[in-house]
Amino acid sequence: MRAFGFLLAALGIALGAFGAHALKATLSPELLVTWETGVRYQMYAAFGIVLGSMQPGSRKPLWFLALGSLLFSGSLYLLCLSGMRWLGAITPLGGLAMIAGWLLLGREALRND
Repeated sequence: MRAFGFLLAALGIALGAFGAHALKATLSPELLVTWETGVRYQMYAAFGIVLGSMQPGSRKPLWFLALGSLLFSGSLYLLCLSGMRWLGAITPLGGLAMIAGWLLLGREALRND
């Protein structure tokens, strides 16, 4: 799972650069901010997956972070590229999954301290 976290981080850098360069001319400033939010939260999830995979315990928190990143960031990317505003309704589900992942990582840390 740690390798997935590194891959997610690398993809986050690539998507950030894509947004800053390739999409700058085509997206509105508002949608560029939305794109950047997706990238930022993808990076948070990547860091959580990498750090969490170094901690003993359940891997369930890592799956929540991965799913959360897919739903949260993925829905924002698709919203920006497609203009389908209804995708914004999926974003909070991803946020909830990431919150759950971080809380479960905290619980694992408490158990191991």
